Amino acid sequence: MTVQSRSDQTRQAILAAGRRLVQTGGFGAVGLKAILAESGVPKGSFYYYFPSKEAFGEAMLQDYVADYLARIDALFDRPGTGADKLVAFCEAWLDREREAGLAGTCLVVKLGAEVSDLSDPMRLALDEGVTALTGRLAGILREGISDGSVRPLPDPDRSAEALYAQWLGAAILSKLSHDQAPLKRALDDTRLRLIPGAGKGQDQ
Repeated sequence: MTVQSRSDQTRQAILAAGRRLVQTGGFGAVGLKAILAESGVPKGSFYYYFPSKEAFGEAMLQDYVADYLARIDALFDRPGTGADKLVAFCEAWLDREREAGLAGTCLVVKLGAEVSDLSDPMRLALDEGVTALTGRLAGILREGISDGSVRPLPDPDRSAEALYAQWLGAAILSKLSHDQAPLKRALDDTRLRLIPGAGKGQDQ
């Protein structure tokens, strides 16, 4: 187990505090004063780690992407067929009891449009994260095709990109409506399109 230095702990505390604030208020609306108050560190400590708010935003998104991909890797490392892992990924977007799903905590949903016009380094951090995610998703589609649990697809990479776009859109609609129905419909559609026999014996 790696033990973080005090310096690393302070930097991580700033990133975690900033992420909590940004998830609710957006990047532009969150000021340095609020980040300092939330993290409990002085202004000088902030600038020791981050020369600017933009540099902080880039580091925060890189940290978010690393956490997100680690969560997805843990999900895909579980035993089961490719279809099992695909459904687990889709179901992870939904809120479960008191635990927020991927849709509720997704910074691509929250910040994608904002940072694409605001900061190229922040845009690239999110874009690289999306590329890494869709690559993993394509791997699961290939796994499912190989074990027969997912329908054959001519181009799993393009299918993974389209699938992520569908779920991203559903997450935005869910956020707008404060209702998980768009996510549940996306889950039903994913099963029907990609998993053989998924619609049998179910009401359509």
